[in-house]
Amino acid sequence: MDTDTGPRVSELHPRAAWDLLKTQPEAVLVDVRSKAEWTFVGKPDLSILGRSALFVEWASFPNMSANTRFVEEVLAELAGTCPPAMLFLCRSGVRSLGAAKAMKLAFVEKGSDVDCINVVEGFEGDIDEQKKRGTFNGWKVRGLPWVQS
Repeated sequence: MDTDTGPRVSELHPRAAWDLLKTQPEAVLVDVRSKAEWTFVGKPDLSILGRSALFVEWASFPNMSANTRFVEEVLAELAGTCPPAMLFLCRSGVRSLGAAKAMKLAFVEKGSDVDCINVVEGFEGDIDEQKKRGTFNGWKVRGLPWVQS
C-alpha cells in the first residue's frame, strides 16, 4: 500500500532525461547535490544544448543539513518563468526525488502545471558490487556530457 500522499512526480533514467532536455528547450535541469559534489565529482554540462543547469543544494555538506530555502532558491533562479518540465538530479536519485516532490507541491499550490521529474540513477549512480559509485550506472557512466570543476 502506498502511503505517500504528496504530489506525484515522474521518473526518467539519465539517457531519457537527456533526450527530453534535447527535445524540449524550455525544460530545466536542477542539480540538487552539494557544492562539494559539484566541485569534486563534476557537473552535468548542457552547453551543447546552449544552456546550463541550475545548481541549488537540497542539503549542505558536511552534515547534509536540509536547505530550508530550497524552493525559494529554485523559484528565484527561474526568475518568474514557469518551465513545462523540470528535471532533478542528485548523486543517486534519492535527494532529487524529495526535491522534485517539494517543487511539484510548490507549483501545485501556485496553480502551475509543471512536470517535475526525478532523474533515477543520479549523476554517479548506484553502488556496485565493490561498494563504489560511478561504475555501474548514472549520468556519467551513461556517457552524458559533464565537466570537472
